[in-house]
Amino acid sequence: MTIKGERSKPVALFLHGSPGSPLSPYADAIYGEWETDFIIVQWDQRGAGKTFGRIASAELSPDFLKSNPLTVEQMTNDGIELAKYLIKYLGKQKIILFGTSWGSVLGVQMVINRPDLFYAYIGHSQIVHPSDNLKLAYQKVYQMAQHAGDNKSLDVLKLIGTPPYDLAKNAGLLFKIIKKYEKENAMPAPDSLWKLSSLYDNEKENQHRSDGDDYSFVNYVGDKRFEIKSMISTINLLKNGLDFQIPVYLIQGEEDILTPKEITIEYFNKIRAPKKKLMLLPKTAHGFNLSVVEIQYKIMKEYLLPLISH
Repeated sequence: MTIKGERSKPVALFLHGSPGSPLSPYADAIYGEWETDFIIVQWDQRGAGKTFGRIASAELSPDFLKSNPLTVEQMTNDGIELAKYLIKYLGKQKIILFGTSWGSVLGVQMVINRPDLFYAYIGHSQIVHPSDNLKLAYQKVYQMAQHAGDNKSLDVLKLIGTPPYDLAKNAGLLFKIIKKYEKENAMPAPDSLWKLSSLYDNEKENQHRSDGDDYSFVNYVGDKRFEIKSMISTINLLKNGLDFQIPVYLIQGEEDILTPKEITIEYFNKIRAPKKKLMLLPKTAHGFNLSVVEIQYKIMKEYLLPLISH
């Protein structure tokens, strides 16, 4: 965990995505300028980055995977305990919570279970019902590949078939094609946004990030070879993620295929909250670009700061 910013400022806790892809190595480049207005907290979740490095084995073996499962409930509880710690350690009443992609699953569960800990929730590339997300994503890229005459991608899509998958390898193949078509239709982030912090720019940390990413991904999508149940199969926010007691802001890329806007809009319309707002960003896909970072800051600076008692 990293905590950066002036002690008198409000706290913003960031929940990274993938799962297994911490924002910590890039936080200085992405959010460094925010530290005059906020305390920025980055957390390498269980199974990711430096946290994964604490338990990492020499080899990401089947035995290691079987004996170290991940669950949504466990990681939600981790997040709640962290929020409680931050409030006590920094002497605050509440904090702001931001979740991106996988982190948006934890974010919703955290604020629904413990709304007293948070001023507001900001979800980016919100995961709603990943089984449906992936089925619609498959349909979209299949049609795109047909239109483009992309026989290589079509062959792969026909081979793996429609989700859900019982092998992590097949899910990885679908994700790769999704990223390809998102890249073709969206504005990318500048290279400067992904400049590694010196604390993370070494062989050991690079290996931990890579292995943690693989470990977390297998737990997320599941794999029958390792007897690992997917976390995907346990997530449906349309059933248990609708009732909020705090303001909710969702940021959605128009070109996001992995978490399609159709499902996010359906979810947003069903949310019950004292205040809610959905921001649709053109030329933006599932990941980060400058427009995502700018709208994050706008929400926090213009909408939330005036409401927050430090």
